[in-house]
Amino acid sequence: MAKVLIVDDEINIRRVVREYAEFEGYDVFEAQDGMEAVEMVKANNYDVIIMDVMMPKLDGFSTCKEIKKYKTIPVIMLSARGEEYDKLFGFELGIDDYVVKPFSPKELMARIKVVLKRNEAKPAEIPEKLFFEGLTIDLAGREVYVDGVKASMTPKEYDLLFFLVKNKNLALTRDKLLEEVWGYDFFGDDRTVDTHIKMLRNSLGHYRKFIVTLRGMGYKFEYNES
Repeated sequence: MAKVLIVDDEINIRRVVREYAEFEGYDVFEAQDGMEAVEMVKANNYDVIIMDVMMPKLDGFSTCKEIKKYKTIPVIMLSARGEEYDKLFGFELGIDDYVVKPFSPKELMARIKVVLKRNEAKPAEIPEKLFFEGLTIDLAGREVYVDGVKASMTPKEYDLLFFLVKNKNLALTRDKLLEEVWGYDFFGDDRTVDTHIKMLRNSLGHYRKFIVTLRGMGYKFEYNES
């Protein structure tokens, strides 16, 4: 039974999410602020955290940073703010999903299932390293080097780059990227892909040139051996 931690200062939100999560068979725990959540994570293990951004004492983003010092747990962020900046900041912290309030509890449950399934999945076989000029992708070690310098990337940036490279020179729609990298297509948003592509390009520096935009369609990792 998956353990779900709900972190929100609004008791009604916690009550609704708990009701739906327990109906799905999850073991549910609650924290009313970020500081309480950090202490609970230190003492217990959880499979996924549903966390509000705006909370007293410690906001959701700061709580996420603090939690990651101790454990790696998937986080779905809840927020009344849907601006790209907030989503980008959350994804840079390594959150798995971002849900804008007001939200559908049923959709949230679907997103939880996807996150849990994605984090259970293990790649069957991973090659060691790939080289594209001065760009080195260590698939086994989940590290990327730009001209010998290790790039600082979020887990989702790495997943996106890996899928693009795995399908080198193939045109990939945004829907395909959502389905394969995020694990869903119906609940996805094209802007999620675009935001992560922007982050990934920044991480790759000069080698951003390999990620080509296909106008009105999607992206591809373009590299031809000379």
